[in-house]
Amino acid sequence: MAAVLACGPEALLSHRSAAALWGIRQPQEEAIEVVVPAGLSKSRPGIRTHRRREHMAPGRREIDHIPLTHPVATLIDLAASPSVADGQLEASINEADHLGLVDPERLRVAIDELPRWPGRGRLRRLLDGPVITLTSTQLERRFLPLAREAGLAAPVTQVQLDGHRVDFHWPDLGLVVEADSLRYHRTPFKQARDKRRDNAHAGSGLTTLRFTHGQMRNEPEYVRRTLLTTARHLRRAKLRT
Repeated sequence: MAAVLACGPEALLSHRSAAALWGIRQPQEEAIEVVVPAGLSKSRPGIRTHRRREHMAPGRREIDHIPLTHPVATLIDLAASPSVADGQLEASINEADHLGLVDPERLRVAIDELPRWPGRGRLRRLLDGPVITLTSTQLERRFLPLAREAGLAAPVTQVQLDGHRVDFHWPDLGLVVEADSLRYHRTPFKQARDKRRDNAHAGSGLTTLRFTHGQMRNEPEYVRRTLLTTARHLRRAKLRT
């Protein structure tokens, strides 16, 4: 809030800082990013200022009274950040979908409706490009070491639970991990089937985590950290019972 206020009444939190506030990117130690109208000269220590004429498009939002860019603008700005890898960008798209901020289909339409904007082309190429898909062998080769580093024992793989085949299962924890390709490239039928599967597991008392193939390949630390915190929570829950 201090950074936005320091940059004037029309300033908005943006780029990686806005993504962190939306919850689609992990907060990191870095300069706070703010967007201001073109032609406005604002420079403050610890603040990275971006200027653009269309700074309000596609709309101003607020979280905890902090003005920030719309989720669509935030994702486009993330795509314009050289330090954000494709796997991280894919993870943010999926998280925005998961949180109900914007789904990949609406995001793709919005990109074409907006004026020229740094990051728009990269985001379009990611959504329209080939799906990152790992074979079962590649998936296990990348995922199982991460599970071990998170302190998990070897899981049961490709097992039938509640009438559905799951990728990885830890019976002692009641944990299931499924691997997906980018949601934009999955049909509505497959999405509905996955929701039915997750609901069936929840009804059996199972916890389901989903990671994209791109996250397993490009964001191993995120996958490992999520496994670690989830397993810790499940172990504590079992001790309480």
